[in-house]
Amino acid sequence: MNYDVIVIGSGPGGYVAAIRASQLGMKVGVVERSELGGICLNWGCIPTKALLKSAQVFEYAKHAADYGVKINGEIEADFNAIISRSRGVADGMSKGIQFLFKKNKIDHIAGFGKMKPGKIVEVTNADGEKTDYLAKHIILATGARSRELPNLKQDGKKIIGYREAMTLPKKPESMVVVGSGAIGSEFAYFYNAIGTKVTLVEFMPNVVPVEDEEVSKQLERSFKKSGIKVMTSSTVESVDTKGKLCKVTIKTKKGVEIVESEMVLSAVGIATNIEGIGLEETGVKTEKGKVVVDEYYRTNIEGVYAIGDIVHGPALAHVASHEGIVCVEKIAGKHVEPLNYGNIPGCTYTNPEIASVGMTEKAAREAGYEIKVGKFPYSASGKASAAGSKDGFVKVIFDAKYGEWLGAHLIGSNVTEMIAEVVVARKLETTGEEIIKSVHPHPTMSEAIMEAVAAAYDEVIHL
Repeated sequence: MNYDVIVIGSGPGGYVAAIRASQLGMKVGVVERSELGGICLNWGCIPTKALLKSAQVFEYAKHAADYGVKINGEIEADFNAIISRSRGVADGMSKGIQFLFKKNKIDHIAGFGKMKPGKIVEVTNADGEKTDYLAKHIILATGARSRELPNLKQDGKKIIGYREAMTLPKKPESMVVVGSGAIGSEFAYFYNAIGTKVTLVEFMPNVVPVEDEEVSKQLERSFKKSGIKVMTSSTVESVDTKGKLCKVTIKTKKGVEIVESEMVLSAVGIATNIEGIGLEETGVKTEKGKVVVDEYYRTNIEGVYAIGDIVHGPALAHVASHEGIVCVEKIAGKHVEPLNYGNIPGCTYTNPEIASVGMTEKAAREAGYEIKVGKFPYSASGKASAAGSKDGFVKVIFDAKYGEWLGAHLIGSNVTEMIAEVVVARKLETTGEEIIKSVHPHPTMSEAIMEAVAAAYDEVIHL
């Protein structure tokens, strides 16, 4: 069968690209060997948020008395029910993609896709049968998987990755989490919240190392307050799994420490899924494990494109989706504005949440900007106080000379929803004065953005 576009991979990059291509009048097929929706819907963004919501509800229940609510009887986290709910949410989302494919007349081609010269995609189904499909355009959206370190090989039982962490048969009594990026920090929060003794190990000097240093320090304080043992500037040298408990040898600034735990979760980043998909056979250029593309996601081979985790840029679901849209709109001949990677929001769904966009204070200073910095603490927010969520702050950074909004760094309740205001404001080249003069509803968490901007310009009222 012939197609205008064949997409290999149905994650948030692939399925969004397919739907947009169909909307633009193209005949589209999507090759997917597993569940529709890819890692994000089935093993990443969505099911982890379901787990984190369960942890949050459990924490609320434990602290109900703080809100004047009495709960008689024992409060217990039913681990199997939490896992089951998470899987149910993921299954529902995957079925939603099936519906969208049907609605948009997109063919789901089940199997493993591999490019062959001549714009042919060979699909091997579950029975090993091979079928060739011809396409005018091929979009590679094969995503990524958990990266393994040589001294931290995952066995799926005692040393696990994020997929196993979402479907464990029982709650571990103790766990060492290696890596404090979004994945590691979120799982550290989840397991600690439901009663697992958690040790978080980070190679860099700060947890969530890509974030502004003040945000990192606040999360570390919050984690320690909740009972998580945080070890920064530390490296896991080896893991002995022979006994009942893992013996994790950790090199720290002060020397070597051995931590015993039931399980080790490796969250040290991702590795791209580019093996076996025909890159070598078709001559598609790669660099450092990523497919090389231009600003419209065209590879060096005409008619072949790549988006998402397998290209250079932030490995985030919302980035992949926008890349897919830019890619297919360019294919359709539309006037397309390339994606601005300097205005991509990042979110970490711990408690407190983290959200950020643009430059950190350190990066802005190193770039030579003279800056105005405004900061507004949640402790001064009426809504945060009423919600019992006073840990956190909003921090904003402006160029003092021209007023450009260089960055914003938020930590606290609800900030993953609030960050969109900053992204849109930066896209529209909004000034700090315009934010101050825009009426924000009271009482809300989002007022903290206005107050932080006012603080940068020495106009803050409630601080």
